[in-house]
Amino acid sequence: MTPTDFTKQVILVSGASGNLGAAVARAFAASGAHLVLADRAADKLPGLFPEFAGSDRHMFCGMVDATDPVSVQFEVDKALERFGRIDVLANTVGGYRAGTPTHETSLETWDFMFNLNARSAFVMSRAVVPPMLAQGSGRIIHTAARAALAGTANHSAYNASKSVVMRLVESMSAEYKHRGLTVNCVLPGTIDTPQNRADTPDADTTRWVTPEAIADVFVFLASDAGSAITGAAVPVYGRS
Repeated sequence: MTPTDFTKQVILVSGASGNLGAAVARAFAASGAHLVLADRAADKLPGLFPEFAGSDRHMFCGMVDATDPVSVQFEVDKALERFGRIDVLANTVGGYRAGTPTHETSLETWDFMFNLNARSAFVMSRAVVPPMLAQGSGRIIHTAARAALAGTANHSAYNASKSVVMRLVESMSAEYKHRGLTVNCVLPGTIDTPQNRADTPDADTTRWVTPEAIADVFVFLASDAGSAITGAAVPVYGRS
């Protein structure tokens, strides 16, 4: 993808220490953006991005719980104090837990999936929308999943939680499309990560989608070229 100039924009990447989050952060950095890198882990970010340490263009926000509105608001306030604006929320927080039919799925698993995948998207969105409305522009990009499109056996909590992200995106798009904001989500298939390779050693990984390919879609949706797209769920499946 041709690099896009984000030198005057501030990008908040949540879940920045994850495989996808790190790829998204590096893709925006390559386009010149100011980065606010947020993650629940307190110590991973400086080690993962040593080139950003001490930079006046970037800031680390550790110990951010994306499901906790107080934690998220504190992070957003720090970013606004430092940079004065947030142009893009690139939310990569999420996770997977499945493997049992619905009647054997624990309430703890159901709540965990909805908190991690759906509540986090709602909490993060609610925090960044007011400053975006105040500046008259903003891009919000969430991570849903291919699994959001249809229910499948033994994945009810995961499927349902990711479908909530899609409905949230559609609702927010309808609310804010005339006020300068776009709201979209990406739908990855199986992502080529070390964890997924270890979990499925016999899989044909050439069919999977790389974190870097998904990151390119984040950059596109945040760019001028993606300005006409809102309320979309963009499939990024690789060849799976």
